[in-house]
Amino acid sequence: MFQKTKNIDSAFRHIRAFTFLIVAASFAFCCFALLKSYELSERSAARVYILSNGRVLQADLSARSENIPVEARDHVESFHRYFFSLDPDEKVIEANVVRALYLADGSAKKQYDNLRESGFYASIISGNISQQVTIDSVQVIEKSYPYYFRCVASQQIIRSTSIVTRRLITEGYLRSVTRSDNNPHGFLIERWRILENKDVDVRSRTTDFFNQSSLK
Repeated sequence: MFQKTKNIDSAFRHIRAFTFLIVAASFAFCCFALLKSYELSERSAARVYILSNGRVLQADLSARSENIPVEARDHVESFHRYFFSLDPDEKVIEANVVRALYLADGSAKKQYDNLRESGFYASIISGNISQQVTIDSVQVIEKSYPYYFRCVASQQIIRSTSIVTRRLITEGYLRSVTRSDNNPHGFLIERWRILENKDVDVRSRTTDFFNQSSLK
């Protein structure tokens, strides 16, 4: 009788140990599966697929910090191209300025209001003047936040009788914001101001025309 009881106790202990082992193994397997699923999800999230000419291309995402200098410079360049590229067409001017103001705060709006109130845009339209800007350099300092930037550019003001080249220097700060269709880089220009905007060269278009005609 006692031997049978002892055998039952021994069998129960073995079954309990085996059950515990099965549970522990199942728990470990679940943890391993979850870990691998998380790693797979992370790798998948780091991939972007681009459709180009009917072909699917894979592009790898990188950390935001790695792209800050590139994106910040492009943001500053885009703002200045929109703000200073003008043609004698009210709708073109308005469209460019609206796109520029999405990239900056009230400091840019204040500059725009001052130019509009002084009749600058009206003179562009009435005088059939075009203005083009070329970005020479953009310096972004990442040591402190918001990021300070300094932009050096050249402007060409094309009139019917002359072409005026101006040197443009501006500065401001970049603050991170949510990306959107109107602001794809996720930066906002703050405390923007123009440090220098002066003529460096004036050429007569009439003279250039006669010189080109004589060469022909």
